[in-house]
Amino acid sequence: MTVHHPQSPQFFLTSPSPCPYLPGRAERKVFTHLVGERAPGLLDLLSQGGFRRSQNIAYRPACEKCRACISVRILTDEFQPSRNMRRILKTNSDLVGELRGAEPSSEQYSLFRSYLESRHASGGMAEMSVLDYAMMIEDSQVDTRVVEYRKRGPDSGFTDDRSGELMAVALTDVMSDGLSMVYSYFETEAQERSLGTYMILDHIEKARRMGLPYLYLGYWVKGSKKMDYKIRFQPQEHLTPKGWERYQG
Repeated sequence: MTVHHPQSPQFFLTSPSPCPYLPGRAERKVFTHLVGERAPGLLDLLSQGGFRRSQNIAYRPACEKCRACISVRILTDEFQPSRNMRRILKTNSDLVGELRGAEPSSEQYSLFRSYLESRHASGGMAEMSVLDYAMMIEDSQVDTRVVEYRKRGPDSGFTDDRSGELMAVALTDVMSDGLSMVYSYFETEAQERSLGTYMILDHIEKARRMGLPYLYLGYWVKGSKKMDYKIRFQPQEHLTPKGWERYQG
């Protein structure tokens, strides 16, 4: 007979569903609930084991015949931006992003809808209502922040950082050993800014300033064009059967 401690997390397995990254394959996930005062510590522990958070759920792939999803984290102290990344930082020097409370707004939702319609019109999030969006932001029992990236400075005509045009948003968890980028979206018409890359660069710097050694980027899938961008941020570690190991690519 198996006895569970009342506060021990219970894990569940999803039914197979189509893989969003590799065509023709099915995925399954193992998950548990993040609830109560133990949620932050549990998220820390599970993130080190390759789990990700979605609202009050922590999950990771548990596919029977596939191990393509690899957990990735960037070593913030050692990271040095490439020449192209430095150009992106310079291009976006008129933006400011600040870690704030996890509070949704109609302005955020408008940008979120525009992003989905441009990039993921047929994806699983395409039908999210404003209430669904609010739940995505607020339904967390860990230290979750929203980073709003807005224009600032004389070139944009704004002097108040909170009044500038909203260009990008990141939903971010603050953990004991790093920041974890849960979800991000941006103004897709501003292609010259490479805002997706910029937000990662900014989060690396934020983690470094906070004394946090890692930026968790979720899963990298070799052969998936959706995931190719993650491998450009070096040095990084990948979670292997032996534990976290520096990626030698």
